[in-house]
Amino acid sequence: MGTVKLYLKSMAMLLKSQLEYPASFLMQTLAQLIMEGGEFMAVILIVDRFDHLNQWTPGDLFFFFGVMSVTFYLTECFGRGVTGAFPSMVRMGQLDTLLLRPRGVLTQVLCSAIDPRRITCIAVGAAALVMGSRMSGIQWTFLKGIALAESILLGGMMILGLFLIECVFCVYSVKSVEMVNALTYGGRSACQYPIDVYPRPLRLLFTVVAPFALTQHVPAAYILGKPLYHWPAWTAFVCPLAGGMVFAIMYCLFRRALRFYRSTGS
Repeated sequence: MGTVKLYLKSMAMLLKSQLEYPASFLMQTLAQLIMEGGEFMAVILIVDRFDHLNQWTPGDLFFFFGVMSVTFYLTECFGRGVTGAFPSMVRMGQLDTLLLRPRGVLTQVLCSAIDPRRITCIAVGAAALVMGSRMSGIQWTFLKGIALAESILLGGMMILGLFLIECVFCVYSVKSVEMVNALTYGGRSACQYPIDVYPRPLRLLFTVVAPFALTQHVPAAYILGKPLYHWPAWTAFVCPLAGGMVFAIMYCLFRRALRFYRSTGS
């Protein structure tokens, strides 16, 4: 509980510091809204051009987009320390200080940054989620609510685990590795659409390597009443556990990498 209180207190202080410059914050937030709104507009244009995509109706596509956007940008908002701050900590020698403190390194990294500008991206995703739910005529039940919550929570853990790959590389190479973005930001862009519309190599990539399909698409398809690959309903509650496994594996590799860390001397 002490770690949770420390994290919440750090988030409150960081949010207050960013709001000290309201004009700058507002302009950057609007820029994020335009960016995410543009991606949502692309989905709308696809829906306007085609009546359906495989078995998926326009409402289904909005729902998939919403689930992916809410999950990814919630993770980016509250996990900004991992997604953006850690590489600079390594380059500037700030990681040395973190290693001397009694708290865990990952906890301190998570407490080091927040990105409240992403709130508009989350809002666009939530709007798409509601639109998709209404257009697809989803009959919400307790189990479907659990499936959505599990998808967002464990999907966020999976995304955070993928961002930890870059942190591991940074320990050895000092600089961040752009190749990792193919799995993170590339995965977000690709997996805003149902995974079964892609060719087999991409389906394997985002099911086995970066399991967006397991954490996002399987539960979403269950909620829509169109099980992915005709898998049984219980897979919607088991498959998202892959997100927790990805995070656990990458956290262990992150801890192991820290054992071999050598100061940059900055």
